[in-house]
Amino acid sequence: MTVHFPFDNSYAALPDSFFARVAPTPVAAPRLVKLNRPLAIQLGLDPDLLESTAGAEILAGTRLPDGAASIAMAYAGHQFGQFVPQLGDGRAILLGEVIDRDGQRRDIQLKGSGPTPYSRRGDGRAALGPVLREYIVSEAMAALGIPTTRSLAAALTGERVARDGMLPGAVLTRVASSHIRVGTFQYFAARRDDDGVRRLADHVIARHYPDATTAENPYLALLESVIARQASLIARWMQVGFIHGVMNTDNCSIAGETIDYGPCAFMDAFDPKTVFSSIDQMGRYAYGNQPAIGLWNLTRLAECLIPLLADDQDRGIAAAEAALGGFAETFNAAYQAGFTAKIGLATGRADDLALLQDLLVAMTQGQADFTLTFRRLSDAAIDPSDLGAVRALFADPAGFDDWGARWQQRLAAQPQDGAARQAAMRAVNPAFIPRNHRVEAVIDAAVNREDFAPFGQLLAVLARPFEDQPEFARYADPPQPHERVTETFCGT
Repeated sequence: MTVHFPFDNSYAALPDSFFARVAPTPVAAPRLVKLNRPLAIQLGLDPDLLESTAGAEILAGTRLPDGAASIAMAYAGHQFGQFVPQLGDGRAILLGEVIDRDGQRRDIQLKGSGPTPYSRRGDGRAALGPVLREYIVSEAMAALGIPTTRSLAAALTGERVARDGMLPGAVLTRVASSHIRVGTFQYFAARRDDDGVRRLADHVIARHYPDATTAENPYLALLESVIARQASLIARWMQVGFIHGVMNTDNCSIAGETIDYGPCAFMDAFDPKTVFSSIDQMGRYAYGNQPAIGLWNLTRLAECLIPLLADDQDRGIAAAEAALGGFAETFNAAYQAGFTAKIGLATGRADDLALLQDLLVAMTQGQADFTLTFRRLSDAAIDPSDLGAVRALFADPAGFDDWGARWQQRLAAQPQDGAARQAAMRAVNPAFIPRNHRVEAVIDAAVNREDFAPFGQLLAVLARPFEDQPEFARYADPPQPHERVTETFCGT
């Protein structure tokens, strides 16, 4: 039985300095945990064959499909502000690229497939828990309509990996528009390899930003396009209460997708200072810091591109600074448009941003649940005078009352009727997110009891985040005090 991947590899055609050619390390007993059948079909793959023994061997890294590139990509990066000149895929191998049914080029990568030349003394493996976390959260983000890498499959290896104790090993098959990062550009810039930077930029333009080829300055158009996508992406994160956790430059996708779901999390009670990552001791990547960090990362990209932006360094710096200046405008527009839609405003007014900010302040002071506050506002949209369910989310409901009265007055000036307003709000305010305590319960069942039924059920609920799903209403509930998860961990 042959499992065919219609590879059309382009990155592997770049010079050898861009990657290391390496095969996955075979595993003891490959077993498929979950296949994303709709995604497989979208990629032009046969899901029945992928679910066969031969398919499981490919998805666990024991067998290479014909035509695979089998490379580990080189990159550098700033990790918590400190530059590391060589990182690279230390536990991931790019099998290759396919053209999906929409004509889009997509990477297929194995994560946790064994050591590579970039492993830096690591074992190259992944534990089951982080694999399930990335599968759950990345697919939830896709269902929320936020640009993201996707999860094609999770497979057990039949081996144990040493982390905090011995844990079941697993491999995630990840799909992305590409795995090129800000850190990829930094890798060549740090080596003063201007030709490498240029080749990489040309590849990114051809693959992700073809309109830049007709611009007066294609490399400046590239920078402006990446800035715009990242600004929009981070605004979308903010609108669902998502905290990436490790916004290092090597985790910043040139394609504008959310990538590398390590110690990520969604907030329960709203607080812009919220941090979940166990390694973010100073709060560098707190929820409220994400826009500033996004701009910081993009500034590092701009530094790499300066030699391509102009023949003269001063002119190149000026062009880069002008491009970076567009981040705030794009982010602020996306942020305000997204959040005003969340509170039911179809037409804008000068004081709308202040109204929104006052709600967020009240939510912080009242320890109100982020997701449920907006969802219950949606429920109240038909009759804005009925705010009892929203008030109940606030530790001190009186702190919400003034805002609620102002909101009612603002809605009275809107052209929509209540039913149309509610439908619009429910389309942007999810009922279900991958709450930390639910994700941890799924991981516990899988790791400690080999019970994958909770994993499957949570995925099914999160696939329809904007629907009520009354039979699964408990999945919308915030954690009880004893269920709260305050720290998440990197899987390496």
